[in-house]
Amino acid sequence: MATPFRQAPFRPTRRSVLAAVPPAALAAAWAPPARAAAARPGQSAPAGAFRPEAAYWFPDSVPDGEPGEGVVWRSLLDYAPEDDPDLPYNAATVPLAERVAPVPAHPGAPADGARVQSLVSFAPTAGHPAQGGPGARHYAFTHWAYLEELVFWGGSSAEGLILAPTAPVVDAAHRNGVPVLGTVFLPPRTYGGDLQWTRDLVRRDEGGEYPVAAKLAEVADAYGFDGWFVNAETEGGDSALADAVRGFLKRLRTLSGKRITWYDAMTTSGAIDWRNRLDEANEPFFHDADGPVAHTMFVNFDWTAEGLAASAERARELGRDPHRLWAGIDVEARGPGTPVDWAALFGADPAGAVSIGLYRPEWTHTSLPEDAGPEEFHRREEGFWTGPAGRPAPAGEGEWPGIAAHAPDRCAAAELPFGTVFNAGHGTRYAVQGRTASTEAWHHLGVQDVLPPRRWVRRGGGERPPGVALDFTEPFHGGSCLHVRGLGPEAAEIDLYPARLDTAGLDGAAVELIHRGEGVRVELAAAWAEPGAPGEAPPYTHLTAPEGAEPVPGTPWKRSVFPLPAGEEGPLRALGVRLRAEEDGTEWRLGRLVVGRPGGPPPARPGRPRIEAAHTSEDGGTALRVRWNPAEGARHYELFQVTGEGAVLLGATASTAFHAHPVRRLPGEDAARLEIRAVGRDYARSAPAELQHPW
Repeated sequence: MATPFRQAPFRPTRRSVLAAVPPAALAAAWAPPARAAAARPGQSAPAGAFRPEAAYWFPDSVPDGEPGEGVVWRSLLDYAPEDDPDLPYNAATVPLAERVAPVPAHPGAPADGARVQSLVSFAPTAGHPAQGGPGARHYAFTHWAYLEELVFWGGSSAEGLILAPTAPVVDAAHRNGVPVLGTVFLPPRTYGGDLQWTRDLVRRDEGGEYPVAAKLAEVADAYGFDGWFVNAETEGGDSALADAVRGFLKRLRTLSGKRITWYDAMTTSGAIDWRNRLDEANEPFFHDADGPVAHTMFVNFDWTAEGLAASAERARELGRDPHRLWAGIDVEARGPGTPVDWAALFGADPAGAVSIGLYRPEWTHTSLPEDAGPEEFHRREEGFWTGPAGRPAPAGEGEWPGIAAHAPDRCAAAELPFGTVFNAGHGTRYAVQGRTASTEAWHHLGVQDVLPPRRWVRRGGGERPPGVALDFTEPFHGGSCLHVRGLGPEAAEIDLYPARLDTAGLDGAAVELIHRGEGVRVELAAAWAEPGAPGEAPPYTHLTAPEGAEPVPGTPWKRSVFPLPAGEEGPLRALGVRLRAEEDGTEWRLGRLVVGRPGGPPPARPGRPRIEAAHTSEDGGTALRVRWNPAEGARHYELFQVTGEGAVLLGATASTAFHAHPVRRLPGEDAARLEIRAVGRDYARSAPAELQHPW
């Protein structure tokens, strides 16, 4: 059984604060924190704003007065991608992967059942770095297999109401086949809302066009994300304004072809009335006489079993899938301690009356003790998403069953070569091919791997199955690896990936494992057929490495290659390992897994490396805006400063632009020497692209 959560002290939710606190107090409490420096619209950014940051805007008019420190008030109607110096740092580069639905992990989560939408605030609206940053304390979400879509939640009346997601979040999500939505937040008056901003949003020009809708479509295309979550909660509207909002939604859908989620707040009268169901008062924002308006609707949090059943029936009468309705669950304050009427959602049908809408599941991060490392964060994440059984399982008697108890997993349809180093996108160090390249803590979701979706399905291993977790102390590449504890003489089988890898047409196809652990016999578990029923094991064939395990030079790691048998029909559908140790209590680590042809060509060298700007701070550290041209075959890039003792990592990114900081002058150095290497899908590395920054 998983270790019980240590519950954080109760913190009030946004909704309970809204109901209980006077407006003046709210305005002060929800003001953004002070930051480095301010700039008025139309002025160039000050030196303190050299770092590229996430973009945010007002629809058109900005508040009266002056912005807070570090906040820039911008009108979306003034935005032009070609004039945006931060766009290369904010634009996603990973295309949205296709997804496949494996046979479910258990009967309680049918493949055609409820989906999950997650609203996450990764950082404050203003001052959110575009390209990751120092420190491992970050909401490094990895359970993408359970998400239908992610909403990059944020916005405030003191900063901006329209928030575009950052490239690292979109790249990580897209690599796993998950769309990402930006946020349009028109706040209640108690949060400083102004009905003028709603009117700005839906205003039409002389030609009848919706100029803000056109800009929203332009931004989504330029930044490479997938749609918008529209939340209109400002009181004081009328039916004419509600009709204008509906017309705006329909035009946005037509212009962008992107996803739109509507939040259950404004009604057809223009009033703000959270209905907690789909009914005649909010239906026209989801579906009207002309057909679908929003793709999905987030149903407010105070739903009931009767309301959800009626909502599902109403959706079916419209010809819409009830699973396009998200039943809101506010977990911001209590995480898995949140009371939820799961029976209202799933009591009548394991497929669910409607789908799940999670508000602020980053509780697993925000509630961490100050001294907690990434291991504790991921332990909490697995309890929240996988559940108390330590593997996907039907709901039991506990209050929080884990999202995997009700939601089926879906995995990205990976291309060959497929590789993973089990990198979670953050860590307390960074390794490159078994050697430490940096001892600094870091986070950047854009370099996160596709991680095993079912954590952790194990068979055998004795009375107590071995423990499996991400390890941040001894990565092979990146910030983490897979760590198995408690192995013994009885074989333990661990599922890793439900796959769709077409290896039949690839001559010399093999699976390469880089691993470490003394006295462990390692076999590859590979299946070319699906399990016979939910919860059953894949029909694995167990393979051995004919050449054994050869050392990786200069490291404690070993490399084993498992040739895949010829003649198997269809794609490879599941991968795992079978392990047995000479002694009880043995540990084993898996640092890299690659499916493909061993020894394939590395990616091309990044082209035209250049430093487009530099800024030196008072402490002597220099920040560089570095750019380069894409390299064919690259999954991400790694930047280094070359020293007399070797190359030191400055950072890693999936983008072709990076904010490198700090770069420090070495004794006797006339110019800083930098290298950029492309890393392929199989983790082969390119020759370096070299550049210099003169001091």
